[in-house]
Amino acid sequence: MTTTLSQAAPAGAGNLSVEAAGWRRRFPARPAAEAWPATCVDRETVQARLLAPPFLLDRPSAQHQRRFGLIRVLDWLQTQPGESWQQCWAASGAGADGAVDWRVSAVESLRRIGRLGADNKSAFRTFGGGLCLLVCGDVIRPGATWLLRTRTLHHLSGEMARVRDPGGFATLQKLARSSGAGDVTCRSALTRIAYLLATKGGVVGDITVGDCLELVEISAGEYPAYGRDGRGPYFYRLLHAMGIFGPEAPATVRMFSPMYQRGLYQGQLSPEQLIDRYALACRRVRDVLVDYLRERQPGVDFTTLETMARNLGLLFWKDLEDHHPGIASLRLPPDVAAAWKQRIQTTVRSTRSGGEDGGAKRRKDVAGCLNAVRAFYLDMAHWATEDPARWAQWAVPCPVRVEDIRSRNERGLRKSRMDQRTRERIPVLPALIANVERARRQAAELLTAAQGARPGEEFSAAGQRLRRPVMTSPTPRTWAEDPVTGKRRDLTREEDRAFWTWAAVEVLRETGVRVEELIELSHHSLVEYKLPTTGETIPLLQIAPSKLDEERLLVVSPDLAEVLGAVLRRARDEAGAVPLVVAYDIHERRWNPPMPLLFQHRVGMENMAFGTAAIRKLIQPALNDTGITDASGNPLSFVPHDFRRLFVTEAVLNGMPPHIAQLLCGHHDINTTMGYKAVYPEEVINNHRAFIARRRALRPSEEYRTPTEDEWEEFLGHFERRKVALGDCGRAYATPCIHEHACLRCPLLRPDPAQRPRLVEIRRNLGERITEAQHNRWAGEAEGLKVSLAAANAKLAQLDGLAARRQASAATATPRFSEVAGRTVTTTATSRPGAAKELP
Repeated sequence: MTTTLSQAAPAGAGNLSVEAAGWRRRFPARPAAEAWPATCVDRETVQARLLAPPFLLDRPSAQHQRRFGLIRVLDWLQTQPGESWQQCWAASGAGADGAVDWRVSAVESLRRIGRLGADNKSAFRTFGGGLCLLVCGDVIRPGATWLLRTRTLHHLSGEMARVRDPGGFATLQKLARSSGAGDVTCRSALTRIAYLLATKGGVVGDITVGDCLELVEISAGEYPAYGRDGRGPYFYRLLHAMGIFGPEAPATVRMFSPMYQRGLYQGQLSPEQLIDRYALACRRVRDVLVDYLRERQPGVDFTTLETMARNLGLLFWKDLEDHHPGIASLRLPPDVAAAWKQRIQTTVRSTRSGGEDGGAKRRKDVAGCLNAVRAFYLDMAHWATEDPARWAQWAVPCPVRVEDIRSRNERGLRKSRMDQRTRERIPVLPALIANVERARRQAAELLTAAQGARPGEEFSAAGQRLRRPVMTSPTPRTWAEDPVTGKRRDLTREEDRAFWTWAAVEVLRETGVRVEELIELSHHSLVEYKLPTTGETIPLLQIAPSKLDEERLLVVSPDLAEVLGAVLRRARDEAGAVPLVVAYDIHERRWNPPMPLLFQHRVGMENMAFGTAAIRKLIQPALNDTGITDASGNPLSFVPHDFRRLFVTEAVLNGMPPHIAQLLCGHHDINTTMGYKAVYPEEVINNHRAFIARRRALRPSEEYRTPTEDEWEEFLGHFERRKVALGDCGRAYATPCIHEHACLRCPLLRPDPAQRPRLVEIRRNLGERITEAQHNRWAGEAEGLKVSLAAANAKLAQLDGLAARRQASAATATPRFSEVAGRTVTTTATSRPGAAKELP
């Protein structure tokens, strides 16, 4: 039986986005034919054709088994009613459920009519080969659901490649090998293409976009994990790369398949679809809400339109219908309006499982909902004067007054929360940067060492000892396993995640861009600007218009140039070009045209652009590995937008004028930029201290006295006694040494750079003493010496960091980008003339 698209489409397939519905109308699936020439011929013609080239097998024994199976299957089909072989197959009921072995009923039918002996067990094994001949010869076209479920046609793709379209499958196999995907993924894709030929007929070049979509939807209904093999619709990518669909075809099935439209890649919905999600009872109010959204749609982006639909449809009118059944007028009585405004202040707390625990919490954006309702009523009143016939009936008093919207306190609370969040993360940023850099380096070392090891050989790298496993089939990924536990690790995936985590963190903190701007960076974003006065070339990073539809340019620092160079090297293909990929805009809910995006990686057979959710999932595990917690003891969270606030805070703290920071961030209002600043108010602190000094100056002089000689000597002696051999003690005045003069371990010791050789000698001596204590089994002594050794190493690291910062501040470098023969080159102002360093 042939499964049609209407039968196979999952629930909700009709609720597609406007763009996806347009794709489906433009690329329909081929209809399932009821009859075709190959299925209407007699038995002698079928046998003569299928037992001749190209269907003949090379081995005579295998060909004999194939011939025997074909004869028995034809004998069985002839017992079924029908004018064609396809009708006989449908009448037998064998194609109803592929999970049921059809061969059992076929053998029993032949035994009842005496065409097969009771002890003939070998015939059961040959039925699959006979049916495979009929399918490959286009005599029978089973349904896609049956093909996905059955286990009797093991070699369908190989037979299709041999007898139906050798040239087409040869091209597909070449594309599959060059894609870099594993053997399992490639075989799965070729099998799905064979399914399309089996159900629709023809050759590879006859497959349409609609055929692929139909198979994807049937697969999603049968196997929610995108098929039993778990490899997804990569067959579409092979066919698209082959060029049989034409340049106008969608680059990926994700653009118009319902299985993706209901999830992450849900496209733009119409105003009717946005409102109908809430199942409003009053049709008149539902229609006016739809009309209102349609009027506002040209002037707002889709995210704003969706928020308006949620505020008006769900939080406003749906709430009124739930608490006041039968309500049908926008003119709300005072008690109804007051009760609604009270309910909107809180929301029911939900559990992780998706239910509700009955508790209530304060809604964060009450002012946003109230403003949306107030704007709706005021727009109705204003439009009523311009088009009374359409809007006058809806011009009623607004239930939301100006005094109801007290958003100033909410803005202040939000600013306080965000500032505290930023202050908590400023000290954590160095640890996060060091962790992602260390993880990237260790992952690269492990991958390189594993690739150099033979299967079954153990190797050591990054302080870990692993073993290269023996794989049963070739795979493009590099795996390793723990020699003790046997747990396997995908080192290729680990290195890929570590690299992109490092790249995302570095670009976000160096530029302060939004996460949606980060994933839209492309090869075209790297531009140059030549100063008209000096002719010096300045490398710039062009940020494409996103939230405010306004582009901006950022100067590329040397550190950022190094990161972008590494990203370019990772993104380029074998030909040296950055592949074109399509990305999904989660705010506008639409697919962008193919672009050479920098943040892209290989998934299966295709290059996919990173999404905003993927960037968030990369950053948080890197912070969790540091073990840093917040004030409540919970793991500290980090989102991409935190880097934007940290960037603005650091820029203003280091003297950047706020209006320059505003231009770098792309804010229309400087108050937005200042709202990102989370530094402590130094002007308040300084003025408060000056006030205290002036107040003390006005106090009576008799309250002050001249210190005695002993007091003065004690005061001066305190600072003299803070000088030690390794540096200076930083304890406060009139406080004793609480560390019993163990200066090496004391965090208040500020080491003198001139005493570095003394510290090195102390560290060497500590190492010798630890060895002696371990030899004599002085465990307590050894533990104490190890603490001192760790403190000595920390002091040396402190001195090295101070020296590095002084050296970095003394050096001045200006990077330079230029594209020469497909390579990006950077030079510095301190380099000799003509010298260049290749970036990617």
